[in-house]
Amino acid sequence: MSLRKQRDGRFKAQVALEAIKNQQTISQTASEYGVNPAQVSQWKKGF
Repeated sequence: MSLRKQRDGRFKAQVALEAIKNQQTISQTASEYGVNPAQVSQWKKGF
């Protein structure tokens, strides 16, 4: 059984800021940080 990775607020904020800058697509940003694109979108909305 695998456990989910716990991300700290600093990591989430960093990824959300990268997504907000719009220099890359959300998919590219997610791939760069190794997270799901849907998760990046949620973090972006919460930021």
